Amino acid sequence: MSGMARGARERRDAILALAEGSGLASVEELSRAFGVTASTIRRDLAQLEAAGRLARTYGGAIPVQHEAPLGQRNGEATDAKRTIARWAAEQVRPGETVLLDSGSTTTALARELAHRSDLTVVTTSITVLHELAHADLRVECLGGALRPLSQGFVGPLTEAALERRTFDRAFLGADGVTAEHGICEADLEQTRLKELMARRADRVYVLVHADKLGRRPFRAQAPLGSDWTLVTDPAADAATTAHFHARGLDLVVAS
Repeated sequence: MSGMARGARERRDAILALAEGSGLASVEELSRAFGVTASTIRRDLAQLEAAGRLARTYGGAIPVQHEAPLGQRNGEATDAKRTIARWAAEQVRPGETVLLDSGSTTTALARELAHRSDLTVVTTSITVLHELAHADLRVECLGGALRPLSQGFVGPLTEAALERRTFDRAFLGADGVTAEHGICEADLEQTRLKELMARRADRVYVLVHADKLGRRPFRAQAPLGSDWTLVTDPAADAATTAHFHARGLDLVVAS
């Protein structure tokens, strides 16, 4: 490999590292940092985009994040999810109707509720349905278009079904959550659905293990309601939880 080609490859690797660190690196900043022309940087960005490593924005780029399938996420942070799920299950009172979002932590919650016989559980999640298939409680599914990665239903049919129900409690999942931007998901169809779910419930809980706090891996957002409860596990560091408290958000560390 020639020195010129090696230099271009190393520059592109460095550009990707900068974008991952800052979330946005402008063409002008990169041009000054690497001592090359803006047109050279644009060519670098175009090649990184073509390789699926960056998504170009006005004046710069952001790193591309790929949504992990639910089967993979089910094996991550299992103890933390179990802790959160047990706390969430304790909040559910006899006779209530609760809504469970799709996701690995809400699936863990379904597992905790499976021994109950005094509830109605409504869900958009295939994995929640699987956990409750033989439970002695009423289970309802909000149908729609299936998202294979999340194993959940979304779309206009799901939204129409939601409009005909109300819930005592809604338990939502998230790919990430920040105090400034709220819930983060891979696409707007998911964040819109979460907002609609929250509107139909008296109490709303967002269940996220500590690794997801302060993270925004995607750019589809849903703001956190001021009366929602964010539930995480004891691994959450004090500085991160303080950031949520400083914005007046209700954050519970389950134990």
